[in-house]
Amino acid sequence: MRVKISGGRVIDPGTLDGVMDILLEDGKITDIAEKIETGDVEGDIRVIDASGKIVTPGLIDMHVHFRDPGHEYKETVRTGCLAAAHGGFTGVCTMPNTDPVNDNRQITEYIIREARIANGARVWPVAAISKGLQGKQLCEYGDLRDGGAIALSDDGNPVSDSQMMRRALEYAKGFGLLIISHAEDLSLAGSGVMNEGAVATRMGLPGIPNVAESIAIMRDIALAELTDAPIHIAHVSTRESVHAIRDAKKRGIRVTAETAPHYFTLTDEAVEAYNTNAKMNPPLRSHHDREAILEGLADGTLDAIATDHAPHAIIEKEVEFDHAANGIIGLETSLPLGLKLVEKGILSLTALIEKMSVNPARILGIDNRLKVGNPADITIMTPDQPHIVKVADFQSISRNTPFDAWSLKGKALLTMVGGNIIFDEIS
Repeated sequence: MRVKISGGRVIDPGTLDGVMDILLEDGKITDIAEKIETGDVEGDIRVIDASGKIVTPGLIDMHVHFRDPGHEYKETVRTGCLAAAHGGFTGVCTMPNTDPVNDNRQITEYIIREARIANGARVWPVAAISKGLQGKQLCEYGDLRDGGAIALSDDGNPVSDSQMMRRALEYAKGFGLLIISHAEDLSLAGSGVMNEGAVATRMGLPGIPNVAESIAIMRDIALAELTDAPIHIAHVSTRESVHAIRDAKKRGIRVTAETAPHYFTLTDEAVEAYNTNAKMNPPLRSHHDREAILEGLADGTLDAIATDHAPHAIIEKEVEFDHAANGIIGLETSLPLGLKLVEKGILSLTALIEKMSVNPARILGIDNRLKVGNPADITIMTPDQPHIVKVADFQSISRNTPFDAWSLKGKALLTMVGGNIIFDEIS
């Protein structure tokens, strides 16, 4: 059966923006035009009425944690794919800090196999830079690439040894793999559990200074310049980091960067009352840092919005703040939080789609554009439908979010992967 998406505003940044029809057959796009007349026998074609809605290339989240293998009580590949689909994401990149660590081809292939069984969002595994995420011995990058790894990261742990990071960049470059950096100076972060500042002082908690992130980013930028290798900076949270990345881009260094919705939405004040659902690493920062993140998104310094979806069970969050696990879930709130930027005039709708779809695809070397011959990976969204966040209704196994009961506007209504509808609130 063929499918026609009819009458939606089709936005593919830089190529399409207008009310159009899209025709799909055998999981691929076969036509895009202002009006497509099919004239088919009834039942030969399914029509999806997208009138008044936005049709975009499938959203891509290049930073999630699915906890599978090893911690399936928090999240599995299947439930993670369901959460992604409900959030409008057609593809996600899973970080390697599983148990065992995704530092070998067998784990990479396991994740891909589980995603295929789930038959939902596409899953591109990010494998480890170093064995066991220990920063001491490089993994077999060629074997990991051949097994399906799309990039490399020790996310959750920084590669503290500068010579090791240099070798990783050089080695990865030879195999066409991107290094994604968890930029953190552990000696400066110390025993901190939240942002260093007035809020931490009032709460009597040890803080993590901005420089713990920014100094590590400056090192990685210098190593990328030395090796002429691309590097992607994960979860940017500080103004100093934004300044360093902006300067590096002006100098032509091959650096890209992402931030997360919680860094452009919240500040460290969300941690008051010892709210462990607002505890994460990097921590929520100050108002000035949040403003710098917004500026970095607006001027293109920050290329992508990624959730850093980090599921944890209640037993790991409902404990003393110092001992609570870092991280929040984000796949099912990312798009409406991003749409708040459009509502406030910080980003245009086209720019938001760039940062949540086209730019992540470009950084990863994926072609997800809406053009004839491409797989039909498509997100249909409404930008202004009001709704209340109900974490109890989430597809994710875990419930650790500070956004429960928030009133938001806009959401995904349909998610399609290869022509297969994996989430549908339209029909």
